[in-house]
Amino acid sequence: MIRIGVVDGYGGGIGSTIVRRLKEEFGETVEIVALGTNAIATSEMMKAKANVGATGENAIAILVPQMDFIVGSVSILFPNSMMGELTPKMAEAIALSKAVKIVIPLMKERVEIVSLDTKPLPHMIDELIEKLKEYMACAR
Repeated sequence: MIRIGVVDGYGGGIGSTIVRRLKEEFGETVEIVALGTNAIATSEMMKAKANVGATGENAIAILVPQMDFIVGSVSILFPNSMMGELTPKMAEAIALSKAVKIVIPLMKERVEIVSLDTKPLPHMIDELIEKLKEYMACAR
């Protein structure tokens, strides 16, 4: 079964929205793993029907190598992002994972991504879902 890790912090709003859309699109054909930088984020993703959840630095570092895909905002690739919730160990584990990373260009850090259309979050999540479907089709 394909495993998709959804990484989020703060209150888990982005992650829970992604989990809901993944469930709508793929149902039980994939395993969705909620990877929260804090317990609130994990809890919100679990409420959105992730299959399993884990919280914190060690859990994320241990689990991301086991994922086929890792999704979230682009800030999951930056050490000390999410107001310090995403630790350097987490960012390194995510970046080094062999999983395909599909990220939304949404972050509060002082990083600007150019040449991307500004769209509402639900539209960006739709694009994330479509990109994931493309990768999954190639993997078959």
